[in-house]
Amino acid sequence: MTTSTILILVAIGMLAGVLSGFVGVGGGVLIVPALIYAFGMSQHEAQGTSLFVLLLPVGILAVNNYWKAESLNWKFGLIIAITFVIGGYIGSKLSLKFSPALIKFIFGIIMAYVAFRFIVTGYNGLSNES
Repeated sequence: MTTSTILILVAIGMLAGVLSGFVGVGGGVLIVPALIYAFGMSQHEAQGTSLFVLLLPVGILAVNNYWKAESLNWKFGLIIAITFVIGGYIGSKLSLKFSPALIKFIFGIIMAYVAFRFIVTGYNGLSNES
């Protein structure tokens, strides 16, 4: 592994960590596209690598900050985490049955839809402020 590869990976990790701690996203929004475009990974390989990152307790310090600020619902989080494991298993099995190109297309549509919804609701919220 070259120094530039390591530096790019460190940058991806730092950006994903900051994004995750800041707005609760990182893997799908940043890590997957970054691995595809920076390293030419397939959609499946990028998703698998992103999920590997999530296996480790990468958000423990961020969670601690939200816990201290009383901005964390651990009961909801626990239920989501347990079902996330099941959903992750089902989703990965399903994803691997389709071509990486189709998965990348679906991923792009989902990201565009989410971005559109956030832009529209965010803009509407801004226009209502006095």
